[in-house]
Amino acid sequence: MSRLSLALITLCAASGFAADNPLPAATPVPRVQAIPMPHHITSFQLDGRELTACHYDPVDRRVFWHPIRASRDISITRMGHPHDPLTHSHHNSVWISHADVDGVNFWGDYGKDLGRIVNVEVSREGYTDTDEFASMQMVNHWIRDEDKSVMLIETRRTEVRPEGGAKSWFLIVDLEYTTPKGKTTTFKPSGFGLIGVRMAKTIGVIDGGGRILNSEGQINEKAMFRLPARWCDYAGRITNAAVGFAGITLMNHPTNPQNPTPFHIRDDGWMLPCLNLETPIEVSEAKKLRLRYALWVHDGIASQEDSEAKWKQFTELPLADLVLKKK
Repeated sequence: MSRLSLALITLCAASGFAADNPLPAATPVPRVQAIPMPHHITSFQLDGRELTACHYDPVDRRVFWHPIRASRDISITRMGHPHDPLTHSHHNSVWISHADVDGVNFWGDYGKDLGRIVNVEVSREGYTDTDEFASMQMVNHWIRDEDKSVMLIETRRTEVRPEGGAKSWFLIVDLEYTTPKGKTTTFKPSGFGLIGVRMAKTIGVIDGGGRILNSEGQINEKAMFRLPARWCDYAGRITNAAVGFAGITLMNHPTNPQNPTPFHIRDDGWMLPCLNLETPIEVSEAKKLRLRYALWVHDGIASQEDSEAKWKQFTELPLADLVLKKK
């Protein structure tokens, strides 16, 4: 056998291909994939198992991600408040919205002066599948219900990046806001916006005896409500197994308008890093708003050292390029 033949066999074996591979030109299957599904859903899968899915049906009031799974087939998040599913129907697992955009409420599902976040494009060039991560990119319009006018144009990129299989992975969300030509739009001060997380009922402090921990070492709502932090972890039980615990560390990026930022936290099972609790933020064509958040999804109960290390890892990742190149 020649050295070249031996080298090729060794290369095939190292790549996971048998020497008698009937399709030697076939490319390896990416471990992480973003797969378009029926009914305006993109499923993010690791080795064929769904970790989360992005829902962007235009009949909904906003785009959201559900479920959120670690190593067990149980979602760490839920749809709706466990004790108020009607008036808190806007608690859509993991979602982006804001309660006061020039007086328009994109946060709630009911009431006056409402707005809707509508997907208008899922970019063909925005889908990426690799062994390290999968991503998708979309364009959403923030539309006032009253006159159907577009108030904001949002470019959103979702990335799923496993760090330890399904037991430890990042959901990274990059956002850029601009406006229609000649328009200026203002995020008014609010404690409701921009990225919210509604935890599973069994994880909530009140219902399940879970635990909230932030980057400052403070524990649960009374100690940390609307106080500044870099990240906040919500964890608790999702099964009755001895190791049936999981959680999410919600992370604010240092390039966001405020870091550390006040976190709106509740013992009833939700958390949110406030975009602008006290200060208005203007957006226009000339003054775009760029934001970045991450969720670290994990098995078990994370320590402060664990979540801090993952936050640092998140901050060291390069910012995503939201300008797509044709493939």
